[in-house]
Amino acid sequence: MAPASASVSQPMFAKDEKALCFHHELLYEAKVLDLKVVDPNDKKSPWSYKVHYKGWKNTWDDWVPQDRLRKLTDENKELARDLRKELEQLRNPRQNSKALPVSNHKRRFDASSARGSEERHSSVTAGGGPRGQKRGRDFELEREENFMSRPAVRISIPDRLKSLLVDDWENVTKGMMLVSVPSETPTSLILDEYFEQEKAKRAEGSAEMDILEEVIEGLKDYFDRALGRMLLYRFEREQFAEIYRQMENPTGPLAGKKASDIYGGEHLLRLFTSMPELIAATNMDKQSVIRLREELSRIAFWLSKDENMKRYFSEPYRHVESDYTNKSRGDNKQADEKIFGEEPSSAEA
Repeated sequence: MAPASASVSQPMFAKDEKALCFHHELLYEAKVLDLKVVDPNDKKSPWSYKVHYKGWKNTWDDWVPQDRLRKLTDENKELARDLRKELEQLRNPRQNSKALPVSNHKRRFDASSARGSEERHSSVTAGGGPRGQKRGRDFELEREENFMSRPAVRISIPDRLKSLLVDDWENVTKGMMLVSVPSETPTSLILDEYFEQEKAKRAEGSAEMDILEEVIEGLKDYFDRALGRMLLYRFEREQFAEIYRQMENPTGPLAGKKASDIYGGEHLLRLFTSMPELIAATNMDKQSVIRLREELSRIAFWLSKDENMKRYFSEPYRHVESDYTNKSRGDNKQADEKIFGEEPSSAEA
């Protein structure tokens, strides 16, 4: 082991410490056997750790970089279980679909992910004759292969948050209710409070801290860009149109604010369910996707804690006047293009 010095950053893990270690995309319990700095002459040199995986033969002992290790906390244990559960579901999709029956309303909620494929299919079959259809199908197969080859982000969302998402869908689309905005705990505040709590666990200036900062800022940016285009149910769009007008008013109470400063936890959860689709459209490498998935899963686990559920998801849904309902059913294409973009879409299937 290289001697620790004032010129070299302190290691996050000690010899004989129990930890969790990534091997490919899963986390395994491990023990740190030894550690060393990669380059003793470099003040910013990272640490490397020799680990033994619990229950594995010694031949699997390996030197790994620090970013593959995680502290043995309840939160990280939960993440390890979720990652393993996801892998089992991917290996046995039929078995898991039988073991986990889905209620009608939840199946309706999950159907939103199928809308895009339906639209893609219709764009192919809308061609002229058989030759055009064949070429269209070939193109679609090639495009789908390219899409599937990209790294996927399977975020581990606790069951209580999934239930909240289903309730949210029912309240808006079935109950014709809205969440009150501006929220007392908007998305930007939620993410800032998570950052303040999480940064205490990470060394200042470390790669882990840099990743945390990038993810928090990136989520705010994604939220601001995605809210009007893909995070709203159709019934909420009239409400957002009014919010948008207030944001555009230089003397109004919402002047200078962003969507993440106005909309709260319910819409942040919808962003989490949309992240796989958003990340698939980027050129992120596999390792970056794994790290992003881990960070997002950590945030989701933190949100699911009792105190955070009460703080961030306690704003009541409210019924609206009949005038609002009539407006929400109107068709103002020009206004939609300005506020929601050329092809506005909603979270509703």
